[in-house]
Amino acid sequence: MCELLGMSANVPTDIVFSFTGLMQRGGRTGPHRDGWGIVFYEGRGVRLFQDPAASADSEVARLVQRYPIKSELVIGHIRQANVGRICLANTHPFVRELWGHNWCFAHNGQLADFQPPMGFYRPVGDTDSERAFCDLLNRVRQAFPEPVAERELLPVLVKACDEYRAKGVFNCLLGNGDWLFSFCSTKLAEITRRSPFGPARLKDADLTVDFQAETTPDDVVTVLATEPLTANETWIAHQPGEWTLWRMGECIARGRV
Repeated sequence: MCELLGMSANVPTDIVFSFTGLMQRGGRTGPHRDGWGIVFYEGRGVRLFQDPAASADSEVARLVQRYPIKSELVIGHIRQANVGRICLANTHPFVRELWGHNWCFAHNGQLADFQPPMGFYRPVGDTDSERAFCDLLNRVRQAFPEPVAERELLPVLVKACDEYRAKGVFNCLLGNGDWLFSFCSTKLAEITRRSPFGPARLKDADLTVDFQAETTPDDVVTVLATEPLTANETWIAHQPGEWTLWRMGECIARGRV
């Protein structure tokens, strides 16, 4: 399986701390050494970094770790391949344009015998994950040729994700630069940091950060991860079938199917 990382914040925030913990699991403290990627939204633009090498050994990952890119929405992924070759085309996150926005997607899990019909969006690589992303966007585009508010969109997203998980394991993160959507099939956890802030200590690296010194009292930052990244904080585990929608660090919708 793979591991996911997402962030939604109300101010531009770097994710160096969380990424430092996650990248260790890509070949050092975990088995996910078949590639990694991370996307940072900046307005309508995205900075996408990917490498089919293990994140623990990747020079590109070290660049991202040293370069504190500030963003309000981030999606990251480390891969343990089960469907598809180990190559750049199969490295998450995947990005497509819809309604004049960059939509970004990352998946943890495996879908058995998953061959959805071809539509406007088609996969570049040969993973079940990218096929699911393209199918999901094809459903959205067919239901809504023109942009709609995210709450109108939710039934389509939730229904599709529920159908995908019937074919295997489907934990995912999806964002469009404005909001971050998650779906839990088996494993996902969240933590929201707000004032009063305190120290956080990574599980996978010898690193502690005092967020009190790095933030303002108005900051709100939510991190989603497959497994909790810190050892001294309380993370909330999602339940199978649970979905969430985040904007500016706050949960604006939540449900379960």
